Amino acid sequence: MEDTKKSIKIFNRDMMKYMALIPMAVGHAVAWINLMHYPDDSEALYRLSLPLLIITGLAMFCPPVMFFFITDGYKYTRDRKKYAERLLVFALITQPFDWLIFKPIYGWWTSNVIFTLFFGLLAIMAWESRFRLWQRVLLVILCAGATVLLHADWMIFGVLFILVLHIFREKPKARCTAYSILALIHVLLNLPSLGSVPTGKLLINMFVTLCMFAAAYLCMTVFYNGKKSSHPVFAKWFFYIFYPAHYLVIYLIKLCMDRI
Repeated sequence: MEDTKKSIKIFNRDMMKYMALIPMAVGHAVAWINLMHYPDDSEALYRLSLPLLIITGLAMFCPPVMFFFITDGYKYTRDRKKYAERLLVFALITQPFDWLIFKPIYGWWTSNVIFTLFFGLLAIMAWESRFRLWQRVLLVILCAGATVLLHADWMIFGVLFILVLHIFREKPKARCTAYSILALIHVLLNLPSLGSVPTGKLLINMFVTLCMFAAAYLCMTVFYNGKKSSHPVFAKWFFYIFYPAHYLVIYLIKLCMDRI
């Protein structure tokens, strides 16, 4: 039985991240270019054809994987303070590229998801501190509140997913239950859009999102072996650079499309 479990753990750390980045980049390109073409239409996503809408949904595989690796980073990094500093630096580096995409749609008051990852890491550090329980809870609330104040992508949900995956790391049933509840709540928050967007497309998008959450969890808990790749240093910096770079590429694609 133990040999069977080991045999299916086929994805190392960087393979998991590469698997997450591909659908993210493609899904973001489709969704964001469409949003930039209809900046005043909050429901522009549902203008897409059904196949393209499904492609945008596949991008939802990425966030849970990145949330998981914040908890992994907390556990295995040699210097947690430097890890947090690195996340903050790259969040700041990424922000101008985020504005290229989202400033015309949402204005200046929006922040990229790396800020959420940063505050998620701080929430873990707060939870594992030696403060009293009420103080630790207050610090976690402040971390989640900071994502709301910054209007960072995923906001409170990002911090909660990170914290749940960390706290219940050694309790598989509790972790699965908490993760599933958060995923379901996140998806169900789309229901108020019923009536203002095509019902069929909305429900399909919600279903695809849930499937991606489930697939990500399956990969993290069943197929991930916890090992590094052969080139961990290259992979670490590649992932940091990739996120702002994919914003820039999408923006340039949109500019080229405008000239055609």
